[in-house]
Amino acid sequence: MDLEFDFVIIGAGSAGCVLANRLSADAGNSVLLLEAGGSDKGFWIQTPIGYGKTFYDPAVNWMYMTEPDPGIDNRQSYWPRGKVLGGSSSINAMVYIRGQAADYDDWRDLGNRGWGWDEVLPYFKKTETAAAGGNRYRSADGPLYVDNVSQQHHPLCRRFIAAALQCGFEFNSDFNAETQEGVGHYQITARAYLHPALKRRNCTVFTQAQVTRILFNNRSAAGVEFMQGGQRRRVKARREVIVSAGAVNSPQILQLSGIGEPALLKNHGIEPVVELPGVGHNLQDHLDCCYHYRSRLPTLNNRLYPWWGKLAAGMQYLLFRKGMLSLSVNQAGGFLKGHPSRPRPNLQTYFNPMSYTAAPPGKRPLMQPDRYPGFVNSIGQLRPLSRGHLRIDSADPFAPVKIFPNYLSQEEDVMQMLEGVRLLRRLASSPELAAIIEQEVTPGIEVRSEADLIADIRARSTTVFHPTSSCMMGPDRKIAVVDNQCHVYGTRQLRVVDASVFPTIVSGNTNAAVMMVAEKAADLILGKREH
Repeated sequence: MDLEFDFVIIGAGSAGCVLANRLSADAGNSVLLLEAGGSDKGFWIQTPIGYGKTFYDPAVNWMYMTEPDPGIDNRQSYWPRGKVLGGSSSINAMVYIRGQAADYDDWRDLGNRGWGWDEVLPYFKKTETAAAGGNRYRSADGPLYVDNVSQQHHPLCRRFIAAALQCGFEFNSDFNAETQEGVGHYQITARAYLHPALKRRNCTVFTQAQVTRILFNNRSAAGVEFMQGGQRRRVKARREVIVSAGAVNSPQILQLSGIGEPALLKNHGIEPVVELPGVGHNLQDHLDCCYHYRSRLPTLNNRLYPWWGKLAAGMQYLLFRKGMLSLSVNQAGGFLKGHPSRPRPNLQTYFNPMSYTAAPPGKRPLMQPDRYPGFVNSIGQLRPLSRGHLRIDSADPFAPVKIFPNYLSQEEDVMQMLEGVRLLRRLASSPELAAIIEQEVTPGIEVRSEADLIADIRARSTTVFHPTSSCMMGPDRKIAVVDNQCHVYGTRQLRVVDASVFPTIVSGNTNAAVMMVAEKAADLILGKREH
């Protein structure tokens, strides 16, 4: 091997960047971070709203397609995943949501000691500087700035919130504090971890370096093989190899390295190293259904459809880093109970003060709105019961995996999505929104019966790009892949640290939880006393 480092981290997404920062903070540790993609310096990566552009850019995106899925009328889903420094956090909508406290107590109760809410809250706080300052739930001295940009949100957001209040829901000024329940404005984030670490001499980053396999000495991870510039290279890990390639690529790398179901591996000519049938299984994701409305009041469409509106927005951002391009398109929303009997919120809504009915499924391009004033309200189930899987289809590390999401395969998930679209109709019929809705464009008011609503859910629902749990953490190695220290079962000096280890998907956007997992894992790796 031509290189040696103490720690070799595979993947420069949110988790990998946190780990590179924290592990290299000790000058005695040498850290190598391997990223299959390139730099994050591009304009549309640096522009907060630019994720609408990067979603279909192969230069920064793996651009996965799932297999046809019976639960959504045999449609394929498009899964953009970041192939760039910052990973998927460089091409996402920047919404900062931790999830519900009960999510992490669920993790603990599934046998993952140390991962309950009281244990993970200090790590959430360690990641952030909240715009409103520190308190019991928020921090004022972390590397990630979490901004409250509600004053810049479109006035239509206030109508959405007023409509929700008219429907009996509560206003929540901070979804990441004492409770998640209610409606309000989403907080957003920016880059934080990697660039400070790059100033350290003991932190090295290789871009355009795609890992082909983990190298083992018996069952101990000894290093990594990767391709860079057309050359096959190897690097030795003196202490640990840490896989942080995300919910799609982490199980792929394990399988390519001989960790997984022996029959699958042998079928592709890969010699099994460790039998772990859970690799690639327990896959979870959030599904979302959008309702589009034509508005009697101006929306962002009015400002961004004409060429001069696009020009003005671009100039405002370039000169002042303000305005529409500095925001997420997901401006307001909430976490609601689809039925009063629910013990906790089971649905998430996103309110977008613009519409884009001609856009490809799942893509929300701010710069290409509908020509008429419109807005979108959408709903998704927070904790689906359906489980999918993914697997390699070849021993070729450059061949994409096969993804089987298995959406809406559980009847309870269908019923909760039905609760959700009925809730959207309830919001639309409130005095605040009914006064400004000229027309429900999609699906249209003729779609009313339970059967028709369910058919529409299956026909139009799309992912909101939150895959997790494909290398699940748990005490039973027959279904789990890592233990509560993120060690891969049956191996030494190998961990997985990213969204793939979530025991269950969290209630909301996943990026904040990924950073928390990486912060906690860094302490575990360094042998520090946990916060």
